[in-house]
Amino acid sequence: MHPALIHRDSPFINFKDFGFPGRVGHGHRWVHIKRFHLSPVPPADEGLLGALIAHPEFRDTYDGAVWLEPRHGQWWSDRITPGTYTAVDEASAAGTIHTWATSGVVLPPELDARLHEAVYAPIRRATSRYALGALPEDAQHDYGPIHIEFHELVLIDRRLGTLTLLVAADD
Repeated sequence: MHPALIHRDSPFINFKDFGFPGRVGHGHRWVHIKRFHLSPVPPADEGLLGALIAHPEFRDTYDGAVWLEPRHGQWWSDRITPGTYTAVDEASAAGTIHTWATSGVVLPPELDARLHEAVYAPIRRATSRYALGALPEDAQHDYGPIHIEFHELVLIDRRLGTLTLLVAADD
């Protein structure tokens, strides 16, 4: 039996790496992308969301620390279920990321191009898109929240056989 998801890679886009005027426009923003291959006969979307939540790559606090406890972002990962994700359309998914990324600043052309390639193109191509919904306050782990903003999208592309976890945040 094949696992539903096989981790491929995890590109990271750090806004600090791009030439903002005065080096202040980056706002300590970043996008962490985790890409997975789907199994030859993948389950329905709910099953893929469950497989993502159960995958070791999902256990990431996005703060550079390694934790043994099941954490995801600022939450205990066992409090996240497929039902905590909401289906969203392309315009909503792209709009959320664009509004967060620009936040009143003009992006350097190199960063804008990188976001179009690594974020907006997968959003556009996805056959289904999900956003992590609001979780109850008691779902936060002992030192959450650690990010000023935290946006999470799951992009499923059944034509390409991929699932992409996009986390866009600032700290």
